Amino acid sequence: MSETVLGPRASGFGSWVLAARPKTLSAAVAPVLVGTGLALRAQHGVPWLYVACALFGALFIQIATNLINDALDFKKGADTAERLGPLRVTQAGLLSAQAVLRGGYACLVIAALFGIPLIVRGGWPMLLIGVTSILAAYAYTGGPWPLAYHGLGELFVMVFFGLVAVGGTDYVLTLHYGLDAFLCGIAVGSLAVVILAINNLRDIEGDRASGKKTLAVRIGERGARIEVGIFVVLAYAAVGLVAWLSRDWKLLLVFASLLIAFLLVARVDKSTGRELNQCLAIAGVLQWAFSVLFVLGCLL
Repeated sequence: MSETVLGPRASGFGSWVLAARPKTLSAAVAPVLVGTGLALRAQHGVPWLYVACALFGALFIQIATNLINDALDFKKGADTAERLGPLRVTQAGLLSAQAVLRGGYACLVIAALFGIPLIVRGGWPMLLIGVTSILAAYAYTGGPWPLAYHGLGELFVMVFFGLVAVGGTDYVLTLHYGLDAFLCGIAVGSLAVVILAINNLRDIEGDRASGKKTLAVRIGERGARIEVGIFVVLAYAAVGLVAWLSRDWKLLLVFASLLIAFLLVARVDKSTGRELNQCLAIAGVLQWAFSVLFVLGCLL
């Protein structure tokens, strides 16, 4: 592929930035924001060192997942020149699969280092979260039974980018885990599932051809579009339930992002192929807006 097409992304540093998929990193930041908001709602202050460790640990696990996915999807034949999504560095020949895999493993080591202070503070629950998160980052695409290839990507995202990340952040800051953290984990995980579902809807033909049995492949295009709508509704329902149970109506500030949600669902219903990349961008904006509004609701 020519320099004209790739532009500055063909540089070594640019290729690594591209491989990290910065537009997807809201999936790592949002649960830490929401978990921190829950902690601030429960107490007057939080230990910001642990917020930083949770944030950077989540970011490096997300980047590691992206790098390993980039390399192994190429090796398995899921990423080809016909893919409709953003450029993948391994498939484009910008970086070798082995180099990208080594980068992914390095990111997992860095994530583990950021996890040490969290384990010291939170004890064995944080150790369990750290170990399972690192193993799952590889198992998403790698190993003898990759989750993404058997329709379990949504379950992975809900658990690790929702329940675990929100609940783990709240727990390490407050040393307490309650129903609010569980429900908010469902909410944040649902929005992460929306991003994955749109991605899989866009890639449904290529995944079907390569034998990658995502949930979209299993339930079809119409089912995947309905899935997006269901999880958007679930995100708001979960926070609404938290507000109702606690009579803390300030949390309903997240509903100010509903216009974005309506736009997203409508666009997904009408979009196909590369048009769905714009839907992914809207889903990322929704995730940012939802999490920031939740934190503001906690602080009011």
